[in-house]
Amino acid sequence: MKKITFISFICVVFGACTEVSVIDPPPGPPVIEYVDIQPREVKEFKDSILITFKYSDPDGDLGDENPDIRSLSIHDLRLQEADGQHVSLLAPMGANIDIKGELTVKLKNTFLLGTSDKEVTTYELILTDRAGNASNPIVTDEISIIR
Repeated sequence: MKKITFISFICVVFGACTEVSVIDPPPGPPVIEYVDIQPREVKEFKDSILITFKYSDPDGDLGDENPDIRSLSIHDLRLQEADGQHVSLLAPMGANIDIKGELTVKLKNTFLLGTSDKEVTTYELILTDRAGNASNPIVTDEISIIR
């Protein structure tokens, strides 16, 4: 006990003590970057669309164990509302690590909205982490949907 008192006294008198602490990576939103969309022409209700993007997150809280949680927003810009898609854990729960990688999502059953034989669309994607931080939006290249 005397040692602790003596050290504390020296810190107060000389101001030479500093507090050392481990700093976690700063929490923040994920960042995504568009890579590709394939194919560029799809037959409605038949072909699937693959959208590839890169992601990074400073605290690694992307994805969820619960398949009902839809943290990826995919908005067909012909429509009013976005759809959500589940993303599995991209790092272990509670890991608090900086993560980076690439994801490819598959969209099925794309369809024409009107009566024409061809429509063009793009998709906007936003990825939200478990803390509720939304990424920057990305927009794909155009694709054509045919009857």
